[in-house]
Amino acid sequence: MFVIKYKKYFLALSAFFIVVSLTAIGVLGLQFGIDFTGGSILEVRYEGEVPEAALLEARLVENGFLNAVLQPTGEKGYIFRTETLKPEDRSLLLTLLNVEGETPFEEVRFSQIGGVIGKELQSKAWIAIAITLLSIILYITYAFRKVSEPVSSWKYGVAAVVALLHNTVIPIGAFAILGHYFALYQIDVLFVTAILAIFGFSVNDTIVIFDRIRENLRRDKEEKSGKPFGVVVGESISQTLARSINISLAILLVLGALYFIGSDSTREFSFVLGLGVLFGTYSSICFAAPLLVAIGNRTKQKATH
Repeated sequence: MFVIKYKKYFLALSAFFIVVSLTAIGVLGLQFGIDFTGGSILEVRYEGEVPEAALLEARLVENGFLNAVLQPTGEKGYIFRTETLKPEDRSLLLTLLNVEGETPFEEVRFSQIGGVIGKELQSKAWIAIAITLLSIILYITYAFRKVSEPVSSWKYGVAAVVALLHNTVIPIGAFAILGHYFALYQIDVLFVTAILAIFGFSVNDTIVIFDRIRENLRRDKEEKSGKPFGVVVGESISQTLARSINISLAILLVLGALYFIGSDSTREFSFVLGLGVLFGTYSSICFAAPLLVAIGNRTKQKATH
């Protein structure tokens, strides 16, 4: 009952996070990777001594590669993301990476993505997100179709989607802030994959709580106990609290290991997914359920007038 008792504070805290995130997105903007803007990716693996990243970055800047992003991979490799390279630019880049001819390397891969393809990927990513949100609303509306009092079934879907937006806007806002200061935090295909994974995790956690609310409402109706809707929601949160926290902690431990020990290429992916899991757990308990109670109270007030 603690969450429901102080629901105004929890809803206000969520509103604060959302406003900060939207402000960051609007003011700082998002740094899109070459998956969406077009460009070149070059991966190399050094055979012996590996030059320092700062040295390579300085050499690239001195020779006109001002927007190049360098990312370590493994113990002896680097991935370079740049704008679309002409053949002569690529040759110059390869020359610069072999510092004074004393750091030979193997070219692991080189690929280019055109700007048209990047824009197509970007539009498809937004379409995938929109379809996912719509599907979730329709599914929850159908799953809770027999629930009509005190909150209609479709409002469960709306509350779940608002919670999903809460869980995705905050990581995107975090990437807007980090991307402003660190070039590696870019919006790419892996980021979109993480966002879709957050959708799946968050809605699952929210539906578990909503389903318990539905069962408790049914039991309350059968027993004719007449409990207020807020009390039923509070009891449902208490009954599912341990499950939600334990599952989230297990996932965060795995993502933490992936972030600190895993490959550098998946570090940003594990970071945004970890943020989504953290805020997804918070929103299921402290945002989606209180929002449902607020909707129920508003519906009751309208009915009495």
